[in-house]
Amino acid sequence: MAGPKRDQPRLRVAVFRPDDDRLARAVDLLTALGADPVPDPMLSVEVTGNRPRDADYVVFTSKTGVEIVAGERTERASEAEDGGDATERDGDATECDGDATERAVTGDRWEPGDATVVAIGESTADALRARDYPVDVVPREFSSAGLVDRLADEVAGTHVELARSDHGSAVLVDGLDEAGATVTETVLYRLTRPPGAGESAELAAESALDAALFTSSLTVEHFLAAAAERGVRPAAVAGLDEAVVGAIGEPTRETAAEAGIEVDVVPDRADFEALATAVVEEAAPTYRE
Repeated sequence: MAGPKRDQPRLRVAVFRPDDDRLARAVDLLTALGADPVPDPMLSVEVTGNRPRDADYVVFTSKTGVEIVAGERTERASEAEDGGDATERDGDATECDGDATERAVTGDRWEPGDATVVAIGESTADALRARDYPVDVVPREFSSAGLVDRLADEVAGTHVELARSDHGSAVLVDGLDEAGATVTETVLYRLTRPPGAGESAELAAESALDAALFTSSLTVEHFLAAAAERGVRPAAVAGLDEAVVGAIGEPTRETAAEAGIEVDVVPDRADFEALATAVVEEAAPTYRE
């Protein structure tokens, strides 16, 4: 729903991307759209240095994972979010089993060999192609369930390796296992909440936030955790009900809804620019009266 009026004419919009170049680009985009960004990073990415195991199929679920295996990110990485085709449900992670065949290499480029390279969606596929990796499979539906449906008839008796974050969905593991594959998982990066996050939660609690842009289930969960740490969770959720809330994809919207946060905008295309543009457009009429 539309946010409350304030004396200043610009929308105050919270953005939760990690404190790297993507946050800077998000701030620039929101400024260009006529909003006042509230940068409040809710994710830090810790690169493990691991590389995918040798397998018949290697599955990538985010642009961040691709950047890491290409050797571009060794200490910090960007957010794994719905906008990078991470349509997996954050928080449903299956832990990496730490198999000794996992190679801990930092800064080296991974090569697929004879593996069939799978991307969960077009953003991930584009990231692979841009780095001269082959892309053999992209499901019609950019989701874990869609990927399981796409591979179900061909993976029986094969080894499928999932190369992703520590918050990947169990849907892929369970579905591919049921299809007869041997499924392993390599954690390329871990997602944590940065110390000090939560300025946006306090603004929401004061009804001083006009919009919020959630880009993964974890950004929702970390926003709520930060609000709880500051003792304002109920007020922050109530404040979001007065604002325009955007979720970059259905998994993020579902997580927000389960926490009592009403989502007003889910863009047709799961990327940040589409999300930011749609949310500002939805909220802008507040200032056109």
